[in-house]
Amino acid sequence: MGKSAFTAQQKYEVIVSYENRKTSSIDFCRQYNVSDETIKEWIYQFQTYGMDGLNNPNGWKRYSKEVKLAAVLDCLSGNYSQTEIVRKYKISSGSVLRRWIKIYNDHRGLKEMKRMNNSMIKGRSTALEERLEIVMYCFQNGKNYHQASEQFNVSYQQVYQWVKKFEKEGEDGLKDRRGRTKAELELTPDEKYQRDMKKLEKENERLRAEVAFLKKLEELERRR
Repeated sequence: MGKSAFTAQQKYEVIVSYENRKTSSIDFCRQYNVSDETIKEWIYQFQTYGMDGLNNPNGWKRYSKEVKLAAVLDCLSGNYSQTEIVRKYKISSGSVLRRWIKIYNDHRGLKEMKRMNNSMIKGRSTALEERLEIVMYCFQNGKNYHQASEQFNVSYQQVYQWVKKFEKEGEDGLKDRRGRTKAELELTPDEKYQRDMKKLEKENERLRAEVAFLKKLEELERRR
């Protein structure tokens, strides 16, 4: 029986049998003619969405163009596994994510995604304070890179890179490193303390924005 031939009830029965199996996962998957990865997708769908998650996951849930592109770019960045991205963006299955990646790599564009306008294609020079403001705006609006790029008239790629650098290094990641950077040994104890405190404050602000975003996503999911 192929993957798509299973009904929701049959998927549920496979999940129960899989969790109570007395054989190896390889033998179990061979018996049901389904991959271990597929069963784990079903388990995730059931744990996250209940029986609804086992009913045609490729068609019952809609995603915005921002979510699709953010998920694809996160995957292509190499910083996350596909499993992490599926859970981060609450995607119904890994196969859905892989289909988006294939479409993106084929340069066909993702469904519901508008073509980039000039503000998304062309970057411009910015000061540290403005880059920080753009990053905070992006976090406060659910990491909507497209909206931030239009709001501040910078490129989509600039916004995406600034957010990723801020997540990894804090405010220091947004500094222009093309010139000379003050060496660690040149910093006074007070400068080091002020730098670390600013980094901690920005990290706390980022975490608060992330929590607010996740709560908003949960609220939207409950309304579906």
